[in-house]
Amino acid sequence: MNHKRILSLFLIYFFSLSGYAQSRKIISLPDIEGYKTLKCDFHLHTVFSDGTVWPTVRVEEAWGEGLDAIAITDHIEYRPHSKDVVADHNRSFEIASPLARELDILLVRGAEITRNMPPGHINALFIKNANLLDREDVMDALKEARDQGAFLVWNHPGWKAQQPDSTVWFEEHSQLLANNLLQGIEVYNSNKYYPEALAWANEKKLAMFANSDVHGPMNVCEGHRPMTLVFAKSRTEGGIKEALFARRTVVYFDNTLMGKSSLLEPFFHASLKYDKAALKMANGVNKPVKITNQSDIGYELELVQPGVGVDAPESIVLKAHHVTVFNLGGNSDEIAGMKEINLYYAVKNVFTAPGENLLVTLSFLNRQP
Repeated sequence: MNHKRILSLFLIYFFSLSGYAQSRKIISLPDIEGYKTLKCDFHLHTVFSDGTVWPTVRVEEAWGEGLDAIAITDHIEYRPHSKDVVADHNRSFEIASPLARELDILLVRGAEITRNMPPGHINALFIKNANLLDREDVMDALKEARDQGAFLVWNHPGWKAQQPDSTVWFEEHSQLLANNLLQGIEVYNSNKYYPEALAWANEKKLAMFANSDVHGPMNVCEGHRPMTLVFAKSRTEGGIKEALFARRTVVYFDNTLMGKSSLLEPFFHASLKYDKAALKMANGVNKPVKITNQSDIGYELELVQPGVGVDAPESIVLKAHHVTVFNLGGNSDEIAGMKEINLYYAVKNVFTAPGENLLVTLSFLNRQP
């Protein structure tokens, strides 16, 4: 077999592997008032650092999985394929950009500043030139990123390779924070949750992130990859950047949400739909209530306070894309005169802090005003 024939077969094989999926998953997550909910992954690697895939593959994967935006964040200081893949630090973005535009995936230019702890690994998002981050001194690299308008995220703060015994906030991180060199933190990376990071995000007013940090081909058989949900004023790169600096992000992984209650509560209620007709409850009367969960997230509810004049389920799961029926029972004459019935639940798979669940109120009209 001649060399041209071998090359032709190789190219056919290569492009058959790299062709993106013919179908795109639809992720059903609600918008909240004033904002669009964008599904994002801001930590991805390619062969231009220590990944094993071509940059266009990252775009294809994101399109097939229903994402809105990604950032390819190849390492500045660690490039094990550099003998075979010879290019500058901007090349992965340049290769991925045309396909991202074609598929309407928002591609954020990024890079990972890769240092020992402290400060560890820092993602720089919305940079203009990754080559200028290649500095000997880490502070010089971070200041260059800041001067380019970057949003800086502390990656995998509890990574065992760098913090084997405990997850520590170093004095160096306080210095970064004070000098506007740190604005976000990964609460969830790949398949690891860092409760300390969630606490620090609340305490130090950092944007919360959940990212895949994927190096090989993305393999999502069931469920979804970790995502950062961004509540943006517009589905644009500028909209995402504004939202990150305003700290409007929520962590989403394994049917779990983490973030500020000011975002999580409207997101939860926007997921649900139920009949607004008056129930007309009375003592001894049972009424079925139907709640439709229109989102991909199954919410696990636990009653935290007995209802006034009414019995309600102690626990209930509002399954994703299901109608759930639960019975309310009047248990006193007081219920007949109430205009509204309020039920108070903790959402067990939605967290505002380590070990603290989102508290929500389900309100139903009982009597016409």
